Amino acid sequence: MSVLHKVPGVARAQRAFEARPPTGPVLHPTGGRARRRALPPTWRLVAFWSVPPVLVCSGAIGYHAIERWSWFDSFYVAVNTLTSLGGGAKYAVSYAGRVLTLVLALVGISSLAVVATELLGTIVTGELREFLRSRRMTRRIDGLEQHVIVCGYGHVGQQVCAELMAGGVSVVAVDRLDETLAVARDSGAYAVLGDASADATLQRARIDRARALVAVAGTDPDNVLITVTARLLRPALPIVARSEDTATVPKLLRAGATRTASPHTIAGERIADAVLCPAALDARLQMREETVGRGHPLDGKTVGTSGLRARGRPLLVAIRHHGGRLAFNPDDDDCLEAGDVVITLNNGPQQGS
Repeated sequence: MSVLHKVPGVARAQRAFEARPPTGPVLHPTGGRARRRALPPTWRLVAFWSVPPVLVCSGAIGYHAIERWSWFDSFYVAVNTLTSLGGGAKYAVSYAGRVLTLVLALVGISSLAVVATELLGTIVTGELREFLRSRRMTRRIDGLEQHVIVCGYGHVGQQVCAELMAGGVSVVAVDRLDETLAVARDSGAYAVLGDASADATLQRARIDRARALVAVAGTDPDNVLITVTARLLRPALPIVARSEDTATVPKLLRAGATRTASPHTIAGERIADAVLCPAALDARLQMREETVGRGHPLDGKTVGTSGLRARGRPLLVAIRHHGGRLAFNPDDDDCLEAGDVVITLNNGPQQGS
């Protein structure tokens, strides 16, 4: 048994999640809505369109064996019979040949009608278009790296995705409802339909290449299970989880969340800021960070020689050195090395602009 299953609250949340009745549409194991048709539309079209050639070949072989015609004449009569075109000097004389003609005619008309119906159905209902769009989306997600997976595309998830994409980060939204993900696709995010607490769903979202995961599902039990699943798949992945109840925060942390966030707390703080410091709120000050890597222009330089305090640049607030030491308002002789994180204060878009 996993250590996470022994954590108080996690196992209870998992049992509650599994025992609750399903809500909304039933999902197909591949991530789509459950359909009576198991095969994808392309495979069904190939299967149906393969019937006429098989019947033509079978008829040609039958006429060649029964009537002793040449292969071309046998093929010609088989095509005429299946398509109900008629005409031509060749026709079956023997009893077995006439029975074969009847079978080919009846089966040919039925199969062509079924093929035409299936083709028109996949086009009119948009099923083929949706399948091809899903295939293109899967290929694009497979090519992503350093993206952020947002599990749950509700009101909070939409805002998270919008902020991340505004910062130039690729986002993969995961949700159970296709209607919700249609909004995500329209906004420019990648979309994966399915249960975010399932291994297969997060693997389709390429959690192995993700930069971070944000669990903002509608309920705390969902976010606990998503956090557990993501932590088991990627032990070192940064995970930010939403908590509605303050009692859920320690459970999320024990389940593997790197940080937690409460929408109610954040909204309350912002409302208070609107009263206490409205000018600062209107300025839309934003904290940003940049990691210094090997070969980075800041690697090996001091704060004074790096240009971080040059006019027109974001305001330098602090440097978190790779050893863990935080230098607030660092001195000019403070040296930057690979692994350090530079924290700056930026002026975002003005409210009302």
